[in-house]
Amino acid sequence: MRISCSVVCYNNAPTQIAQVLQSVATSSIAVFVYVIDNSHDDRLAAVAKEFGAVYIHLPHNPGFGAAHNVAIRGALENGSTYHLVLNPDIHFSADVIQTLVDYMEQHSDVGLVMPGIRYPDGRQQHLCKLLPNPGDLLMRRFVPALYRRSGRLARYELHASGYDKIMEVPSLSGCFMLLRTRILGETAGFDERFFMYLEDLDLSRRIGQVARVVFFPYVTVVHDYAKGSYKSSRLLFYHIKSAILYFNKWGWFSDVERDAINKSTLKKISHQE
Repeated sequence: MRISCSVVCYNNAPTQIAQVLQSVATSSIAVFVYVIDNSHDDRLAAVAKEFGAVYIHLPHNPGFGAAHNVAIRGALENGSTYHLVLNPDIHFSADVIQTLVDYMEQHSDVGLVMPGIRYPDGRQQHLCKLLPNPGDLLMRRFVPALYRRSGRLARYELHASGYDKIMEVPSLSGCFMLLRTRILGETAGFDERFFMYLEDLDLSRRIGQVARVVFFPYVTVVHDYAKGSYKSSRLLFYHIKSAILYFNKWGWFSDVERDAINKSTLKKISHQE
């Protein structure tokens, strides 16, 4: 069995990249690592070399998904069984990858799995989501207090599940995705038209059409979760552009598949309570 991993960087501090690479390097299972650097300079090359990772410099910055696809193509060519997509702001204990791989080995119908995700202070990050409609994304971004008070945020982020059990969900975060490479080959990886944001939603949805997408809470990782589009107008522009692309691709207010998937997911959660 071969396991590969990709970390896409853009102007990240070397200490941050060292932390995530240290987590992978000390895992109880061997992982072949790609560091894909979309920064203008190559100062992260030395960090990648220190941890034995393959360093690929893409100073033209093709985007998050496109950069990960470089490593995914390498994973497919080199016969990886599983490929791990990681954010640079993640760190975790030695047992995480092994435990998730063991679960995938026991469940051949699972194409994507994500562990529990925690803030540095230990709070749960609610990163399992329904498939959104335009109102969800607009309210969540621009009137978050109203969205929260209305109960729609809790519904969209599946709070009623408790995040304390294994569950099949429509969408998982791209901060930590363990993927079966055979399924990645079938779905062609990330859609490179998404420069940044919603590429994980799009990939989760496509994987969900051919395999199970699963949240596995019995191991957890720490994610700093910067929410960059809330602080930068440039990143907000990319977020809006990706949302338009997503709804043009899947449907705006009329999306029969979305409605059926969301209804089924909520029904399963209500039966588990």
